[in-house]
Amino acid sequence: MSEPLHLRYYAAAGVITAVLLNLLLRTFVRLGGMITTLLIAAAIAAGLALVFHWRQGRAPSNAERWRFTALYGGVLGLLYLGLLGMMYLQDTPSPMGLFLFSLHYLCYPLLAWWAFAPHHGRR
Repeated sequence: MSEPLHLRYYAAAGVITAVLLNLLLRTFVRLGGMITTLLIAAAIAAGLALVFHWRQGRAPSNAERWRFTALYGGVLGLLYLGLLGMMYLQDTPSPMGLFLFSLHYLCYPLLAWWAFAPHHGRR
């Protein structure tokens, strides 16, 4: 399997998992806030990094790390822009609301980038 193709699968799995976990935990379990976002983002990042290491038998290269983070963060960014558009349709968010919204989004690509780093005892 070519490198870019398998990274697309990891990114797609991460985005689908993020959507499903957010729906499950925020809608049905009624958990919310930054802690929930951090838990979801960390679980997805760690899970994807472990699956990558298990399936590929190695840590991702630096290029794979950046490519995966760009794909994953880019697709999630588009989804977050859609959410932001829906927020603007209801009412213009405050600057603090936009800041918190941005922090929620940034958790996903930053934790994925960190989890895909070639350290953490995976040699």
